[in-house]
Amino acid sequence: MAQPEENQNVATSDIDPQETREWQDALHGVIEHEGAERAHFLIEAMINQAREEGIDTPYNATTEYINTLPVTSQANYPGNTTLEIRIRHFIRWNAMAMVVRANKHTNVGGHIASFASQAALYDAGFNWFWRAASEKHGGDLIFFQGHSIPGVYARAHLLGRLTDEQMDNFRQEVDGKGLSSYPHPWLMPDFWQFPTVSMGLGPLQAIYQARFMRYMESRGLLEASDRKVWAFLGDGETDEVESLGAIGMAAREKLDNLIFVINCNLQRLDGPVRGNGKIIQELEGTFRGAGWNVIKLLWGRHWDALFERDKKGILKKRMMECVDGEYQTFKAKNGAYVRENFFNTPELKALVADWTDADIWQLNRGGHDIFKIFSAFKAAVEHQGQPTLILAKTIKGYGMGESGEAMNISHQQKKLDHDSIKHFRDRFNLPVPDDKLDEIPYLKFEEGSPELTYMRERREALGGYLPSRRRTAPPLAIPQLSAFEPLLRASGTGREVSTTMSIVRALNIMLKDKAIGRHVVPIVPDESRTFGMEGLFRQIGIWNQQGQKYVPEDHDQLMFYKESKTGQVLQEGINEAGAMSDWIAAATSYSVHGVQMIPFYICYSMFGFQRTMDLCWAAGDQRARGFLIGGTAGRTTLNGEGLQHEDGHSLVLSGLIPNCVSYDPTFAFEIAVIMQDGMRRMFQEQEDVYYYLTVMNENYEHPEMPQGAEQDIIKGLYAFRKGAESKGPRVQLLGSGTIFREVIAAADLLKNDWGIDADIWGCPSFNELARDGQDAQRWNMLNPLETPRLSHVESCLNDTTGPVIAASDYVRLYADQIRPFINRRYVTLGTDGYGRSDTRESLRHFFEVDRHWVTLAALKALADEGSIERGKVAEAIVKYRIDVNKPNPQSV
Repeated sequence: MAQPEENQNVATSDIDPQETREWQDALHGVIEHEGAERAHFLIEAMINQAREEGIDTPYNATTEYINTLPVTSQANYPGNTTLEIRIRHFIRWNAMAMVVRANKHTNVGGHIASFASQAALYDAGFNWFWRAASEKHGGDLIFFQGHSIPGVYARAHLLGRLTDEQMDNFRQEVDGKGLSSYPHPWLMPDFWQFPTVSMGLGPLQAIYQARFMRYMESRGLLEASDRKVWAFLGDGETDEVESLGAIGMAAREKLDNLIFVINCNLQRLDGPVRGNGKIIQELEGTFRGAGWNVIKLLWGRHWDALFERDKKGILKKRMMECVDGEYQTFKAKNGAYVRENFFNTPELKALVADWTDADIWQLNRGGHDIFKIFSAFKAAVEHQGQPTLILAKTIKGYGMGESGEAMNISHQQKKLDHDSIKHFRDRFNLPVPDDKLDEIPYLKFEEGSPELTYMRERREALGGYLPSRRRTAPPLAIPQLSAFEPLLRASGTGREVSTTMSIVRALNIMLKDKAIGRHVVPIVPDESRTFGMEGLFRQIGIWNQQGQKYVPEDHDQLMFYKESKTGQVLQEGINEAGAMSDWIAAATSYSVHGVQMIPFYICYSMFGFQRTMDLCWAAGDQRARGFLIGGTAGRTTLNGEGLQHEDGHSLVLSGLIPNCVSYDPTFAFEIAVIMQDGMRRMFQEQEDVYYYLTVMNENYEHPEMPQGAEQDIIKGLYAFRKGAESKGPRVQLLGSGTIFREVIAAADLLKNDWGIDADIWGCPSFNELARDGQDAQRWNMLNPLETPRLSHVESCLNDTTGPVIAASDYVRLYADQIRPFINRRYVTLGTDGYGRSDTRESLRHFFEVDRHWVTLAALKALADEGSIERGKVAEAIVKYRIDVNKPNPQSV
């Protein structure tokens, strides 16, 4: 058997056992007569004195491999165990039946083993701890482990919340009758609150939901309460860096409203989590070191008698010696194997000499013992000042027998043969006759039965059914567009501002609005000064539960760094994943808390969608509402920063999320129109969409909004300036973001240098234009006898002439999306390739999107149509000093 490595900093031999025993007896006496707190104080005092005397006493973040809570502190269980066991067995069967039945005639998959390992954990929560939102209570938040949801469906089915038809259509959702594979609020908006199966994101978001709850309470938007956030995850899931990435913040913020329950069945999807080690000890050290309260729930009541017999500590020593690979094997075998291989010394065998192999096999793990679970949950709920972690040791595939219990194959089991189903039936004493076994019928309790009555009473006592989700909250009174009048006017001659500053001005207007101001949540990841938002520090303050216990270095400055218990800004440090999780918490506040918040998260655009795309996708799934702002956007506007900072594709990524509405505005009036309409849609009409806007740090003059352009701006294409009426060659120029200014300049070059007129179109959203066009195409295909619908692109351009040229600071694919809706020559210019450092002018020439390249593209398109001679294209190459041997930016 494998042996643990020795701690080299601790003496391994006792030179005076009698003296050691005297010290231990003294400690025992203190605990017995003065209590554990006094004993803890004395131990800490001795450690401090030892350090002062120069003795190296290294910190040990782990404890013995036993339960944290001793038998003497075990809480009295308040429930009817007879009824609860029978209910749990029915839930186990129905969860298994749902997956197996769904896969009899399909291959849709599903998971049995994960829920089987934590059924008792969920039972304790549903029956005694998890409160639903009601008039009396805001409700607890539960992040269910994604692979375990068949058990949640099975419980809801027993309660009559789900039908047999829905259960039979597990993972068969296209016809609208089925149940989603995992927790997906987009697909089941009245049931699931949080999507959790993209592993690692649930734990991360749970931490920030707990923190945002404190934010809401501090700012008086929620009443302070004892609400809890529970996050269930697997021990294998902790390999995802996101799972543990914010646990230090949770401890630092003293989030005692947060409880993690890690289901330690010691198995990943393919094999052991730590076959050669002990994942529970590792996680205990990690969380305790970060400042969490850790409760180890390892052994069930059947072990208590052995611990009582063991006067020398040999059982605890053996438990520490065994590695996880061995513990998995023990539960995949039988009692005789455990006797021989766990109780592997004469002294250990003597402990169980009068026990049968069956008795040994009944030695249970803590995560399957409802009495131990209840005590651990109760201790977690009552603990103050720290978040709590419960490490619950379980068996993957519990009850599945030779078809998967504690086996490496158990995670992928979705079909069971006749013998395995019979074994399951017999193990849990279920009322399924032999001739019905192959049907795998759903089990139900009769109306008025003690079991069903008990289930409903327990939920009524806790406020109602879970899971459950709100879809709306009281609407907000959104200001009219006229409130943004300063942004609709021209900036003035010589007054140059960036779109970043324009959006900050819009934010300030929102913050000062009496109806919505307190609902705005500005979120920044340690880049406020980059985006010109440092004025908010003093204006509304940075939220900190503890306030500001120090005098800031810049206290004598106008815009000093001000932290406050009632601050409004969430400043997340260099932490895009955390900031995005904060944003999601605020963006789902309407559902979670019944209070609408307007989150406004601004970050480097390159570190938004690219870095946190999985969270952005999860935000769409859980119907988030709010604004994401990609600052310093575009491939050529952030000059000097280089390849990893320059964004040419975030708008393509945002367009992949069905309910993300994205724009690349150039002027302040576009920002005002888009943001006002977005607030109307999200917080007044309560549409489940969210917005992504790109803004740049380049300063230039902003014109006044063209009269009547509002609706076309929202649709994504509007007439900015019409060229002179003429019969000569003509082009249509489209542009977005800062490159739109190059497009405008190109129109002047075309007129002044070549006598060609151009109509100029602002195109703040190729994404929205593409969606509109695709929708029109689909309608036309399905309604062949009706008058065809026109896309917005066609409505704008059909009455114009000349080729269409589009340019943006993004890859060509962004503008190429609307090609199917342009019934003539269409040329796109974009910034394909890696970014690099240089001046804006050099970068735009390098990526071939500046005014000269736009002009050249327009001339080439006219020449290809025969509207001008090809010689003019060659003249332009010489006139604008374009190097024909210049390398393609995509390849260098």
